[in-house]
Amino acid sequence: MADGLEEELRGKGSIGTTKRGIGPTYSSKVTRNGIRMCDFVGNWDAFVTKYKELITYVRRRYPKLDINVQETLQELTAYRERILPMVCDTVSLMNKLIADPNCEILVEGAQSNMLDVDFGTYPNVTSSNCTVGGACTGLGIPPARIGPVYGVLKAYTTRVGSGPFPTELKDGIGSRLQELGKEWGVTTKRRRRVGWLDTVIVRYAHMINNFSALALTKLDILDGLEEVLIGRAYIDTETGQELAVPPADSSILERVNVVYDVLPGWSESTCGCTSLDQLPEAARQYVLAVERLCGIPIRWIGTGASRNAIIVRDV
Repeated sequence: MADGLEEELRGKGSIGTTKRGIGPTYSSKVTRNGIRMCDFVGNWDAFVTKYKELITYVRRRYPKLDINVQETLQELTAYRERILPMVCDTVSLMNKLIADPNCEILVEGAQSNMLDVDFGTYPNVTSSNCTVGGACTGLGIPPARIGPVYGVLKAYTTRVGSGPFPTELKDGIGSRLQELGKEWGVTTKRRRRVGWLDTVIVRYAHMINNFSALALTKLDILDGLEEVLIGRAYIDTETGQELAVPPADSSILERVNVVYDVLPGWSESTCGCTSLDQLPEAARQYVLAVERLCGIPIRWIGTGASRNAIIVRDV
């Protein structure tokens, strides 16, 4: 509710949040009146006091906030009993597992580098760190214990919500990729915006995360296009300057023109291919061009929704 009310206050400057309370939760963390899991599963009377204080604080900013405190506390009591057996000190747990030579840990990040609160297209970002550093701040993993870092990117670029999107396609090709790629937001079911692959942001993400290799997904969605474009640089339309990285100022990113490499498309299907040799020549050249422009080896290539529809390269 608070998330939706905050978007109302922003008016035309709304940032297109999911309205799931992510922003207000992180805000309360920074203002130091947030409720932590140890509060929730600890002394109940102390939790109730903190909860009521938080509601009073939030109501000062959002007078329209309609919440029945007693009913909500009743619901939370039931949730508390359900999750109590699942809660532990995760920092100790993670570091115990890391110390076990027979244990391997895979940490999967959500969202994307350009939605990172520090390095993304601020203010059109999420509230947390989506970069590899999030594994340290979110899980308590020592930076020196992080092994290989793999980047995942689609064969085209997508975005949910508002914010700058230099390679966005607002034509029939964009609609085609959206439909074939089933590009709908997981949380909100909003239609994702679609555009050509932007290697400027991939190289920028590599600076921050130092990828060991890339996984290129949804290559099959590009099947049937006469030509495919790859964004390789930005030109600031006001200064004429070529930009090597996305500018921190989103207003500059909104006005850039994109320099594209144009490659021939392919009519043959790549769906289900499991080796590079099975791909049409034009599709192979596309993969190699992406690899060259990103400057990172592509180890995996997704060619369909099936778990087996993947090409694994020895790079």
